Amino acid sequence: MSMNGRMTPGDRKALGGKSLWKGAALTIGALAAAGALLYLLWSQGAFLPRWVKWQDRVIHDRSGEYEITLNRESVHVEYGGTQIWTSPEGAKVQDVLSCDIDNDGEDELILLCWKIGRYGVHRPFWIEKDERKWSQHLFVYEYAGEEIRPKWMSSYIGVDVAAFCSNGKEGFWSRLLLTDPVGEVSCWKWDSWGFSREKTDVSFVVFGDNLIHEPIYRYGLREDGGFDFLFQNIRDTIEESSVAVINQETPLTDDSAGYGDYPRFGTPAQVGQAIVDAGFDVVTCATNHALDRGAEGVGFTRDFFTSRNVLCLGIQPAEEEEHRPYETITRNNVRFALLNYTYGTNGIPVPAEHSHMVHLLEDADRVREDVAAARADSDFVIVFAHWGTEGSEQVDEFQREWAQVFLESGVDVVVGTHPHVLQPYEVLTGQDGREMLVYYSIGNYISAQREESCVKGGMASFTVSLTAEGYKVTEYGLQPLTIRRREDGCYMVEMTEE
Repeated sequence: MSMNGRMTPGDRKALGGKSLWKGAALTIGALAAAGALLYLLWSQGAFLPRWVKWQDRVIHDRSGEYEITLNRESVHVEYGGTQIWTSPEGAKVQDVLSCDIDNDGEDELILLCWKIGRYGVHRPFWIEKDERKWSQHLFVYEYAGEEIRPKWMSSYIGVDVAAFCSNGKEGFWSRLLLTDPVGEVSCWKWDSWGFSREKTDVSFVVFGDNLIHEPIYRYGLREDGGFDFLFQNIRDTIEESSVAVINQETPLTDDSAGYGDYPRFGTPAQVGQAIVDAGFDVVTCATNHALDRGAEGVGFTRDFFTSRNVLCLGIQPAEEEEHRPYETITRNNVRFALLNYTYGTNGIPVPAEHSHMVHLLEDADRVREDVAAARADSDFVIVFAHWGTEGSEQVDEFQREWAQVFLESGVDVVVGTHPHVLQPYEVLTGQDGREMLVYYSIGNYISAQREESCVKGGMASFTVSLTAEGYKVTEYGLQPLTIRRREDGCYMVEMTEE
């Protein structure tokens, strides 16, 4: 500063430098404070995805001995009125579940939670250092009296989970259902070392009436005694499907004297072997011709298929004293209950002492009971109904009435046969919002009927997938089929365009 008290340029420069350093220090301090605040918020989980919904709930294990409370992202467990356990520090609990996930008959406690890092105390030997970021986990614990013991803690699953639940089943098919933020559901099973994701899509193909008239079986017997030609053009389709079904319209026999055409059919057992060799999983046999060869024909047909690991529906031999309303088949750990009924047996009475020999559409209350039992024992219910008016492309009142019974009972899919012609298919919706896909008639698979409408059949196809509302039909359609008769007398089935 000069002698007269005025600032020199050098003084102003020095003062400006001090101000800059002071401002910079303040800025650095503010940034450090902001950084510390952000780190504190981050370490508390303030920046977790916005789609996460933090649940508050009180649940109990199945024994009722443990009360589990989820509140403010922490879980507390009481046993005998005393709190015995609290979820680990550093884990923010999104939701909680108590179920028997490992199928040992006892519940496990499962936490859907967030923590920093992918691993727990232990990590794979090839991982040198855990990540320093939040990730979502499943922690599994066992109830052990006054203890809650860790069962599985290396728990990063690699998918985003907005909600989770169990499938409500016990035994080998208990599963966790995880829903991601966009509503897609995945299925996970316990593998003793953790959870593994399972494929849940199951594809069905269903073919109509395998109606073996005399010209068809005479050709097969004359050539080489085999009937593989019947399914030559659909083998790949059968192989690609999860479950393949055909309606065996006529009873089988291994007695050539019992071969027959309309009105009392008897079909060479070699036709049944061709069905087996083609790879079919299920045959439906409750038809109006089921008793054409009497009780003996029912018993032979049923035993023929079941002894070759093909599920045979709708008929029971006299030796079976109890009514078996449905059979089950499991694919991708999805359990399907399959039922099969016919409107009648062409006036041939079902033996009074064996009323279950052919499953009939006559007692609606009994059918409702059958479906209720099937629903309790499965994830998905399918009914194969032999009904309708022969030769009519219109759905009749009988079909409409029974479709309503099935819908109200909780059936998921109905596939109809018998009219020998194609009829419409649609999705019906019940008063409770439940949907049911119904094919009223998919026509003939093969026959020697010459009417143009009988030559055109269809293959019903649908896919069952896991959704947020449970197992549902996610795709469905009808592939047209045409029956061709060659000059040498051979009947073949071809897939055709719409």
